[in-house]
Amino acid sequence: MRRCFQLLTFILAIAAGLSAVAQDDYSADKLETLKGEVLKLNRDLLILEEDLLYPAQSQIAVYVSMDVGHYFKLDAVKLHIDNKLTASHLYTDTQRDALVKGGIQPLYKGNLKAGTYSISAFFTGIGPEGRAYKRAANLELEKTDEPAVIELRIADSSGKQQPEFQLVQWPAP
Repeated sequence: MRRCFQLLTFILAIAAGLSAVAQDDYSADKLETLKGEVLKLNRDLLILEEDLLYPAQSQIAVYVSMDVGHYFKLDAVKLHIDNKLTASHLYTDTQRDALVKGGIQPLYKGNLKAGTYSISAFFTGIGPEGRAYKRAANLELEKTDEPAVIELRIADSSGKQQPEFQLVQWPAP
């Protein structure tokens, strides 16, 4: 954390120096070099901040995907970890269309200690024959010191003519 503040202080000092440089008769090349250094330091600071907030050993990410979408029109998703509401999202037509076309939406990124967790996702929308539809899917997650990635997968089942909802844990990288 101390390193983060040192970088921030350094970036602010360079920014102050840039305004002083602009007032002096320095060449445009030196000014561009300083701007490049500030941008590089800012990128390093953002990477360091993410490492501090989401260390790899406790990281969990949850994504939503949708296959086809003939039997279900997604309106909202709620994510619960150990019966606590962790994330929720209401979908616009544009977001829904992006999912149907193969997009994957990041729903949640956070930290979990190693251990066993119950993950539940609640999907609401319009199902077959235009009726309101609400379904849930569950997953028991054994969190280790590796990052965990969970996909909330919505797929059409042609045989049943119903949507299917699954929570799938991706293999560790």
